[in-house]
Amino acid sequence: MANKTKDVKEIIPSKQVFVGNPDAQVTLTEFGEYENEDCAKANEVVKQLLEEYEGKVRFNFRHFPQTKIHQRSMKAAEASLAAAQTGNFWEMHNLLFENRRNLGTTSLKLYSKEAGVTNKHFLDDLINSTYGWEIRNDFQDGVDRGVKEVPAFFINGEPVSGKNSFENLSKEIDMALKKVKKKAPVKQRA
Repeated sequence: MANKTKDVKEIIPSKQVFVGNPDAQVTLTEFGEYENEDCAKANEVVKQLLEEYEGKVRFNFRHFPQTKIHQRSMKAAEASLAAAQTGNFWEMHNLLFENRRNLGTTSLKLYSKEAGVTNKHFLDDLINSTYGWEIRNDFQDGVDRGVKEVPAFFINGEPVSGKNSFENLSKEIDMALKKVKKKAPVKQRA
């Protein structure tokens, strides 16, 4: 009997997908989902923050689909992670928020093309839930961190309290930048 080996696809998990300066000393993390109106509003705030703190902040979006309320949030999350595999996360992420009321599988395929995703197996990956476990891992990580509702923000791993407004988040980022400057790392020799 012939031994068939299937190609193993290495998946880049959400926790390794960043937008902004990859070497920034401040990481803004959001747990959210694509059908939630508050998350869509928060996405606009994040865009402003990335512009305001260009080079100083990197952003990481972690998935926390509210599937009891939003049945399509899981597949939308999988679609964004599929796009991340080809370097098109941010484009897909923004398209999903712009089209949050129309996130059926066929629409997700169309958005992937618009976002520049060239993976010929995109639709198969969605249908087969190729990225489902990674989304569940994000969800569980959120639960472990105490996330109960979305959007939930963290700065350098610490939860952000208060409103998810530009003013509040920028104040928190400013404090984190000050902390980082105080703890400027001593360069070690290799």
